[in-house]
Amino acid sequence: MDPRPSEDSDRTGTLPLQAAELAPESHAAAGAEDAPTWVAEARGNLTVPGKYLAFEDGDRRQVIPVQREWTRIGRSLAADVRFDDATVSRRHALVVHQADGTRLLDDRSLNGVFVNGRRVEWSPLKDGDQIAVGRHILHFLDTATVGGAVGGAPVAVTE
Repeated sequence: MDPRPSEDSDRTGTLPLQAAELAPESHAAAGAEDAPTWVAEARGNLTVPGKYLAFEDGDRRQVIPVQREWTRIGRSLAADVRFDDATVSRRHALVVHQADGTRLLDDRSLNGVFVNGRRVEWSPLKDGDQIAVGRHILHFLDTATVGGAVGGAPVAVTE
């Protein structure tokens, strides 16, 4: 039962859920080896090296590039990755992409953010990580080696 008065619950538009409902055991220790087959297919179809978020939203499967410094995940119309779902806060999480790495930050969400089944306030992301936001699972893909070397053929060095 929600401890807040009903009018407060109506005003925030969020549903309090227990952690077990948000990160089921099937996702508790999930990683790249547990990703659905469509994620591997999506990875194989990527031609531009980079960092991506892959997820299902209803019947649609989407792969979104993480190119900007901040990628917002939430229910708000201003979110870059938007889920119209009461288990997702308006401002649920941020993916921060900087030169020293990519991190996931909980943006004061009610139901929390989980990486590979573990609730986190912030966490570095690596290829294959599964992110749980409300009832939705996102897969972080880091395809820095897609397509081989960028600089062309190797050059032999002689002394």
